[in-house]
Amino acid sequence: MALFDELKEKIQDEKIRLVFPEGEDARIQGAVIRLAEEQLVEPILLGDTAAINESAEASGYKLDKVQIIDPAKQSPKEHEAMVMALVDRRNGKTDAETAAKWLKDVNYFGTMMVQMGLADGMVSGAVHPTGDTVRPALQLIKTAAGSKRISGAFFLQKGDQRYVFADCAINIELDAPTMAQVAIQSARTAKAFGVDPKIAMLSFSTKGSAKSEMVDKVVAATQLAKEMAPELAEVIDGELQFDAALVPSVAAAKAPGSKVAGQANVFVFPSLEAGNIGYKIAQRLGGFEAMGPILQGLAKPVSDLSRGCSEEDVYKVAIITAIQVQNQN
Repeated sequence: MALFDELKEKIQDEKIRLVFPEGEDARIQGAVIRLAEEQLVEPILLGDTAAINESAEASGYKLDKVQIIDPAKQSPKEHEAMVMALVDRRNGKTDAETAAKWLKDVNYFGTMMVQMGLADGMVSGAVHPTGDTVRPALQLIKTAAGSKRISGAFFLQKGDQRYVFADCAINIELDAPTMAQVAIQSARTAKAFGVDPKIAMLSFSTKGSAKSEMVDKVVAATQLAKEMAPELAEVIDGELQFDAALVPSVAAAKAPGSKVAGQANVFVFPSLEAGNIGYKIAQRLGGFEAMGPILQGLAKPVSDLSRGCSEEDVYKVAIITAIQVQNQN
């Protein structure tokens, strides 16, 4: 069964509520109509109701199965409750006046809906830059227990090949503790997609073949990850070069005895630069479908779209987000 057929089967009729702050965008509208018709999620569009309906009409869409919320038309009671919840969540760092100003922004409004349990997850970024999606999530939803940082993974698929690459989207520089957390977060993402994780901590060195502080960082990160998640200790190895991690014959020569080398399916890169370049090479030269970024480490799921996304991308990221919701429940 194809990956998304498997994922859709898991979430169908689960009534998972996802909020989409960019309700006027035709790509969002087309995707949420499909999601609603297939009973995969219960979508909520945010924005000016008249503008959303006008945009939908121009595209030939009917939004009769989709809930629309106009943040500007909240009742005073609803508005006050959300403002107070935001102030409380910020622990005194934000006053009521500032909170009310923030909630005029659809991304803050949508994020608070997730934080307050009015929605189960959020999908944004078709119109807004990544920071506009991630910043409210970090300020209001915050990181999950045991995570100090979030990270961004991509799920890559071609035929029956399925891999997770991280961090490809969030942390520009990874120290050893952050790299270890990315490894643990990525293992959870792999499991959510039905992949039994075998995690390679990547470097330009394999088992001491080169000496450098950058290599030492990966070695330290590997050990930290094993200590932080003992249940994964047998399926994490590093430092490994990519070919040693992936190709059995290279693994036999460079990392004999490794339980991960030659069969890795989760690749943790030592920097954002390496991870971002790596997934794009796999996508553009290798012909892999790259899905993401999947934000890892948040207490509740928020997904960031690319501004160049298609309707199909929105549809698939929403399904991924719903899978994250299901795995957190």
